[in-house]
Amino acid sequence: MKIAVAMSGGVDSSSAAALLKEQGHELVGFTMQLWNQRRNVNVDENGDPMPSRCCSLDDVYDARRVAESLGFPFYVLNLEKEFEDSVVNPFIESYLSGETPIPCVACNSRLKFASLDKLALSLGCDKVATGHYARVEHDKEAGRYRLFRGKNHWKDQSYFLWELTQDQLSRAYFPLGEMLKSEVRDIAREANLYTAEKAESQEICFVPDGKYSEFIDRYLDHDGRASEIPSEGEIVNTRGERLSEHSGIHRYTVGQRRGLGIAHEKPLYVVKIEPLKNRIVVGEKEELLSDSFTARGVNWVAFDEPNHPVRAHVKVRYRHKPVRATIETLEGSRARITFDEPQPAVTPGQATVFYEGEEVVGGGWIERGK
Repeated sequence: MKIAVAMSGGVDSSSAAALLKEQGHELVGFTMQLWNQRRNVNVDENGDPMPSRCCSLDDVYDARRVAESLGFPFYVLNLEKEFEDSVVNPFIESYLSGETPIPCVACNSRLKFASLDKLALSLGCDKVATGHYARVEHDKEAGRYRLFRGKNHWKDQSYFLWELTQDQLSRAYFPLGEMLKSEVRDIAREANLYTAEKAESQEICFVPDGKYSEFIDRYLDHDGRASEIPSEGEIVNTRGERLSEHSGIHRYTVGQRRGLGIAHEKPLYVVKIEPLKNRIVVGEKEELLSDSFTARGVNWVAFDEPNHPVRAHVKVRYRHKPVRATIETLEGSRARITFDEPQPAVTPGQATVFYEGEEVVGGGWIERGK
């Protein structure tokens, strides 16, 4: 097949390319230049640039070296404007509205796959391959493409792919889906790839120091929008009684325990963020539990939108162990999810993904409660 390979400059995408090359496929490599390094937003207190953990110019160089080593053409797609419009700005607006977003889902489905898929089609490519730890299978009887968890559950990345459409899944190819991380590194070593021992990135790529609120402050100030930086406000308990002050709602997330600065006989947690009132609501551990929640932007992967309740295992964040729940569809691509047992820290802005065994049934975005 002729395959477009998305190359991040990391060991996973590099090994995926090496594996496909060994299998005899015709490859075309693409790296996406996403974050505009010239913006000078990610600088420290001395004005010096912070080293990026992925999507950096060094990563582009590493991806090019791998393509040259394996002997296939390589191109760089400049998607800086699209990335800022589709990923960075929604990330900031989500924090300002009292949510805790996970931009990697939108980046994968709405930017990376959407852009590369269109380009691959124009070049006559049969598939779009990435280094994700996930699996896609075609169900001939149902006439549908199904998405499954990667064999390596700790590295499984199906959580980030639930927004992919049937059309995108029909061309998606995940060569590492059946592999363990150790096997992936062995492939890179055997191919003598420069990235074989490269460390993994664990943070959001455009926030190199992992300090999201500081990034938002710098970004808004850099854009002349310092007045939009959230101001101080009240921290109250669930009865509305004032306990302390916060330094801006974007510095807090549901489930947070540390950094509240409140002396109390029992540990307190953030249970709700109220942007319109500019206040943080805290409570004890049992007050963090939720019986149910609603999700917006729901995409059903395993089947078309059902007209009956669906039983599934549900994740409410990436490292959350899936738990049993009932999913009922609502109007406007929304759904209500009711847990069999109450769950802690269901956080608005995060993705929720529905599983049946190894298969991704669907997913959506957790809405803020009324």
